[in-house]
Amino acid sequence: MAVNLAKGQKVNLTKGNPGLSKLLVGLGWDVNKYDGGAAFDLDASAFLAGANGKVISDADFVFYGNLKHVSESVIHTGDNLTGEGEGDDEVIKVDLSRVPANIEKIAFTVTIYDADVRNQNFGQVSNAYIRVVNQETYEELIHFDLGEDFSIETAVVVAELYRHNGEWKFNAIGSGYSGGLAALCRDYGVNV
Repeated sequence: MAVNLAKGQKVNLTKGNPGLSKLLVGLGWDVNKYDGGAAFDLDASAFLAGANGKVISDADFVFYGNLKHVSESVIHTGDNLTGEGEGDDEVIKVDLSRVPANIEKIAFTVTIYDADVRNQNFGQVSNAYIRVVNQETYEELIHFDLGEDFSIETAVVVAELYRHNGEWKFNAIGSGYSGGLAALCRDYGVNV
């Protein structure tokens, strides 16, 4: 049974699930009906960060332009250009056993592609969530609904997996950013 989290809550992912290593991180959303005319293209990404909260190299940024980390610990299954339909809109596979030792956390983000050009923001997005599923049993372990408290933001740090005392924990963040993907990249140390 999945643990439903609220913003700011943390849960130990591996302590209660011995042997857990392969995860599916599903991100989903719906677009509110509005008459802006342009299609919405939301993109999930993952930043693999060291102890200082920054990527060690640009290759530690997994997104639609770099679908697989060199360690194969984090693999993006592909860009969904419309977000149509039920269920997860984009999925990132994580193999905790393959995460390099110098990576302390994996931050999961969602951004709106060309948000400024299309005059779009997360105030026009609803039902956004992240869920963590055991890839071997397909059991949903964690579910976090972001809620509807965004307005002008064009990027969201949804959640992160992080190491603590030899275990992996999950932190439900739900923090919005203006400036889209470029702003997130700068904060995580990716060269833009």
